[in-house]
Amino acid sequence: MKPRIVFVGGGFAGLTVAKAFRHTSAEILLIDRKNHHLFQPLLYQVATAGLSPADIATPIRSVLRGQENTQVMMDEVIGIDVQKKHVLTQNRAIHYDYLIIATGSYHSYFGNDAWEHYAPGLKSIADAIEIRKRILIAFEEAEMETDYQKRQALLSFILIGGGPTGVEMAGSIAELAHQALKSDFRQIDPRLTRITLIEAGPQILFQFPLDLAVRAQKKLVDLGVELKTHSRVEHVDSEGVIVSGTRFFAKTVIWCAGVIASPAGKWLKADMDRAGRLIGDTAALIQNGVPLPGVASVANMLQK
Repeated sequence: MKPRIVFVGGGFAGLTVAKAFRHTSAEILLIDRKNHHLFQPLLYQVATAGLSPADIATPIRSVLRGQENTQVMMDEVIGIDVQKKHVLTQNRAIHYDYLIIATGSYHSYFGNDAWEHYAPGLKSIADAIEIRKRILIAFEEAEMETDYQKRQALLSFILIGGGPTGVEMAGSIAELAHQALKSDFRQIDPRLTRITLIEAGPQILFQFPLDLAVRAQKKLVDLGVELKTHSRVEHVDSEGVIVSGTRFFAKTVIWCAGVIASPAGKWLKADMDRAGRLIGDTAALIQNGVPLPGVASVANMLQK
């Protein structure tokens, strides 16, 4: 009887490893709650109207179409029964001989989950579409707003978190406002848009070499982005944010700060770090005492 290898998650890691088994005699089953593979590094381009969702999403079935030993199932995993070797969903228990979990992560609000309503994160196509809508509607409402202070709040964008997502989003919004939209309005000048990137630590891109972080900071400043390091967000609401006791008014706030792993570690009752990771997005890799970012290049390093 052929052994069954079950993959949970059709992201970069899940697909890469599943494809590596294409010539084996094993029976492969890949489970994902979505039916598409998402190239997450370009989500910010969808969120700022630079790309269409179809440009960064590919049906999982089409990726694995030619892999005859592989079946794809669209379902949501809610647990693992390690003793019985079952993957559990709402409606079924799926037997496995070998299990590979590659479930990724979700944005974390560090215990302030109510902030998500006012400051959406960027982890899915739905997130990107929602953020794009908020950004573009802010310009449209600013065009019609006659009150100066309200108009300034509509033309203010705050990014919380100075990691790769925050840096990319800040730069992309700056390019959208200062270049793509600069001639599209009559009552407002999009070039006067205020974009603020807030980072609690001493520098942006703290997981990257210092010289790269410095170059990125200079590029953002050249684009007109205002950087606030050593600045911890204390509150987020419909009016904007409070940082170190100071209120910043903005109608569009985007969360680019922390992430938390999927519940996979809890399913397995395994030892995890404080973000719920074992090893990737649901994984943790430390180099020279510093956690490496959960991106594809790090995953490739793990493979090697």
